[in-house]
Amino acid sequence: MSDMPDRLEQSTVNRQNGGVGTISKLNEDNFSLKVTMSKIQHEEHRLLKYYDIKKYLDPKKFTFLPELQELIPKDTPPYLDNGQRYVERIARALAFFKQCALVGPSGTGKTHIVYLVSELAGLPMWEINCGLQTSVFDLFGRYIGLGKENWIDGLIVSWCRHGGILYLDEANMMKQDVATRLNPILDQRGHMVLTEKDNEIVPRHKDAYLIISMNPVAAEFAGTKPINAAMRRRMSVWLNFDYMSVGDKIDEKEITLIMEKSGLNKQTSEKMVKVGAELRKQYKNGEIPYGPSVGDLVNWARLIADGSSIKEASEETVIATTSDDPEIQAMVRKIVFRIFEISS
Repeated sequence: MSDMPDRLEQSTVNRQNGGVGTISKLNEDNFSLKVTMSKIQHEEHRLLKYYDIKKYLDPKKFTFLPELQELIPKDTPPYLDNGQRYVERIARALAFFKQCALVGPSGTGKTHIVYLVSELAGLPMWEINCGLQTSVFDLFGRYIGLGKENWIDGLIVSWCRHGGILYLDEANMMKQDVATRLNPILDQRGHMVLTEKDNEIVPRHKDAYLIISMNPVAAEFAGTKPINAAMRRRMSVWLNFDYMSVGDKIDEKEITLIMEKSGLNKQTSEKMVKVGAELRKQYKNGEIPYGPSVGDLVNWARLIADGSSIKEASEETVIATTSDDPEIQAMVRKIVFRIFEISS
């Protein structure tokens, strides 16, 4: 017989589903168990007041393993658009159809907005750049050691089992065999077959969402190719992205954003946006390999605000970011000098 005192012992335990349980325990002569569950109050994300996504993806309704919390992005800055409500439209597409596609040139914020949606919704993010030579083993898994005792899931299988957002960047560069294996997950079958693991069938987690992104398939975007036809049919929503300012089209919102982020005056900020707009035009025409994003222009502006000259700051940001090729850098430098009326 235990000499445990005849009094009530209480302990509070954390539970995987986000609730708190209080366990009451009496002595062994008169054992009883009482479990009371209460929901932990989630602190609302500071940016949710700007984006109306809770009716589509409510973070309070998602439950994931504790070790997946570190896969949820943190401190993602707000996304600025021209009233297109991209954040809400992506959230709606995921809630209604589980997957969507984002199309636009580099630097238009496709990856940024995926991180933001993931953070606002409290969804772990699994990111794969399809333009890299990622092995099938890294994506789907493999046995390690001798025999078939120790199996390690790859990124895609982990997402399929545990949920979150699978983000496939440069999806039109995806290998054909990878795209083919994704097809059963994305249609009414809702599962994948692990041929490497004795044809195990892995059902798609109820909160497993997919976002793919790519550059437009056009002559001016070198190296692009059409996405796999079967994959294309499984994307229910396609959202097109473009730069805020391109060529002669200058967006006042982009000028205002640079002023707010850096503290520079309107005249300087406007000229910076004009530089960015001209470089983006040349990028779209295939003349340079990259068009600066809003973030690139903000970085340039912050160095100027810190005391660097326009010329010096441009060398460290927009010029160096565009290319390592001296001839291309000279083209970018010429545009900067012309718009800011700087003598070479």
